[in-house]
This record gives sequence, structure tokens and C-alpha cells, in this order.
Amino acid sequence: MAESLILIGERINATRKSIARALKARDSAFIAKEAAKQREAGADYIDVNAGMSPEREAGDLAWLVKTVQAAVDAPCCIDTANPAALEGALAVHKGRALVNSITGEKRRLESVLPLAVEHGARLVALTMDDAGMPTGLARREEIAERLAEAVTNAGLAIEDLFFDPLVRPVSTNPEEVAPLLDAFGRLRERFGGCHTTCGLSNISFGLPERRTLNRTFLVLAVARGLDAPILDPTEPGVRAALYAARALSGADEFCMEYVTAAREGRLV
Repeated sequence: MAESLILIGERINATRKSIARALKARDSAFIAKEAAKQREAGADYIDVNAGMSPEREAGDLAWLVKTVQAAVDAPCCIDTANPAALEGALAVHKGRALVNSITGEKRRLESVLPLAVEHGARLVALTMDDAGMPTGLARREEIAERLAEAVTNAGLAIEDLFFDPLVRPVSTNPEEVAPLLDAFGRLRERFGGCHTTCGLSNISFGLPERRTLNRTFLVLAVARGLDAPILDPTEPGVRAALYAARALSGADEFCMEYVTAAREGRLV
């Protein structure tokens, strides 16, 4: 049976000026509205990122988690590189969170993995290590092998691992698009049961008409095995492109997701 699509809504990120203002003002109504819009648009996880003010991040992140979960019935994707902020956010989270992220970097792996295990969280695993960003498919696969071993040895299931093979801007790294697309399918084949994710909008950084590039890349990536994209589910046309890509690639068995989405008016 085909596996279901997992959507991670990206809008609650402190790099957005409106979110930064809401965080500073503790505007729970604004954050709740952002969470609700994404949930109504089909987001399975609501990403929360409070990383613009390092001295405030721990408090801001825990507040975001509580505010989002008071507004919607959905788990959070807790997006931070700060172990102390992560620990505080996991402590107030209800249900199974998705932690974004671990890497193959020794210090980050050792600080984040035990927290995920303690709280039973799922994990986004970036295929980079202490040598830096990967190039090519083989390098991504090598790092993923070590991450899968570490995570499963720690007691989490491979199904709880979301590999991110790292999207780089096509404007500066055009040679990386092909191995990146290859990685989505290869990692899912190699580590059966895992998921694949990515920050979709990174592909278009620095270019005009970014939505066109983002959506086209999304279709290509879903056709190659991406099943848990991080994106703005409220953007017009995104859900239609997703359902169509899954139907045409065989990921949507008998096109049932597509048909259901059409009947419910979600192909917009």
C-alpha cells in the first residue's frame, strides 16, 4: 500500500518579520491564526522556529509550542540548533514531536539524539557532518548510513527518521540538483520505512518568481521519492501540484488521495 503524504507547515519561523513581531509581543492570537491556516490547508506538523534572538530562543520556542498546540490538534516540528531550547520545547510538547534536526556532526548528534530518545520524538536527519555540506549522491548516502545506525542503535525506529539530503540554491549549485533528486528515492530504498524531507524554498534562493521554481522542484522531488516536504501549504496551487505529482508517480495508490482532494475542494 502506498504511504501517505506528510506535510510540514513552515510559516511560523522567526525569520519572517510578522512572526518575529508576534514573538516579541507574545501575540498568541496571531500565532494561533497562522497555525490554524496551515492545519486547515493540510499540514500534519506545524514547524516552529524561534532562532532569530539567541538569548530569547529557549523561552520563545517553548511559548510557540504551547501556543500552537493550544490552537490546533497537531504536533510540532521543533526547529532549532540549540539543545537547551530544544529540551525546553520538548518538555512542554504534547504527543510525539518531530525534531529538526540532527546531523552527522559529532557534537550535534551527541546533544540532540538523547533528547529525542528521552521524549520519544521523531527526527529530521540532515546528511551533513563535520566535513561540511555534501556533494553528490554517494556522500549523502554515506552520511545517511551513519545516521541511521546511530538512531536505530539508540532505540528509535527507522520509520521515525526523516532524511533531509539538503537542498542548495540552483542559482549557485546547479550541479547538485540531479544528485539531490536521486537521493530522495535512493535513501527511501536503502533505508526502508524512512521518510524524506527538505526545505523546499531553498532551491530558489536568489532568483525571481521563486514560487514557480519551488512548485516545479516540488513535483520533480515528489516523483522521485520526497514524501514529507517542508513548505507553505497555504500557497495557492501547492496542494494541487502535490496531489497530481503523487498520482502520476504511483505514490498515490489508485489516485485515491487525488480523488478525495478533488471531492473536498483541496485541489486549489
